[in-house]
Amino acid sequence: MAVRGELEMPVVAPYRLDLTVAVLRRLSTNIVDTLTADGHYVRVFSGFSHPIVARVKQERAEALAVTLEGCRYMSECSRALDLVGRTLGVDRDLSFFNAASESLAWLRPLVHRMRGVKPPRYPTLWEACVNAVVFQQVSLVAASAILRRVVTALSTPVMAQSATPSELPGVETFQAAPDGVLRAAGLSENKLATLRRIADALASGALDEATLQRCSSNEALALLRGIKGVGPWTATLILLRGLARLDVFPMNDTSVASNLVFVAGSPPPDLEQALSVLGPQRGMLYYHLLLARLEARGEIGRASRG
Repeated sequence: MAVRGELEMPVVAPYRLDLTVAVLRRLSTNIVDTLTADGHYVRVFSGFSHPIVARVKQERAEALAVTLEGCRYMSECSRALDLVGRTLGVDRDLSFFNAASESLAWLRPLVHRMRGVKPPRYPTLWEACVNAVVFQQVSLVAASAILRRVVTALSTPVMAQSATPSELPGVETFQAAPDGVLRAAGLSENKLATLRRIADALASGALDEATLQRCSSNEALALLRGIKGVGPWTATLILLRGLARLDVFPMNDTSVASNLVFVAGSPPPDLEQALSVLGPQRGMLYYHLLLARLEARGEIGRASRG
């Protein structure tokens, strides 16, 4: 019998669920990380005896209300709750970044508007790798559309209260999928080959999250770059979005460059100087620049589109 868990999860204030979900999902066309019209974040978590659907709502500044559907055992509820907290960055203290940004006049107003965003973290290393590779060298809209088609082709939506989120296909599902199906979804030959190599490395144990966790960020970047097709930008995104390593920042990113001009004007400010000021939490600049664009698009808090 399934166990339905309804729990309260404390957060490190300030915290805003809408902003954190915005940087996690990027666009409202994301069918894995979904947001309902009444402000519930809904996601499927796999790796359990049965897929578990989490519904999260922020009703108080100090805590999130979490409902878990599909747990078979209370131990599964506990593990799923840990994954929810990890995904939504509930325990991250960004006081250093918030204080440091005060000295950057061009960044200060944006940080004030986005106070409460936390660094999200994908539930699995595989998901972080898939997202990083798919978003290589294409626009936000194009990459989101490709990933959506991959998910649609390989996954079945999970029915949940007022939402039908889909799971990102796991390593085994991806390995078994024909090249033609994945190419039809929009994956280029190079990206498909890179994802095949990453899937093989994860399946064989040559690459695993625990090893990356034990490494310094520089060591982890070097390990990831040992996989053909994973360059500096991709490896950095995997650490930032997959391990929530805030001491890294994706350099030579065209969207970062354009977002920097969008926020600060032209000529853009000295990025190296800004990263030096923001120090060990410089990765939050990436999320704030993304939020500036999402804010202009009206994407923050927008309900998911099927």
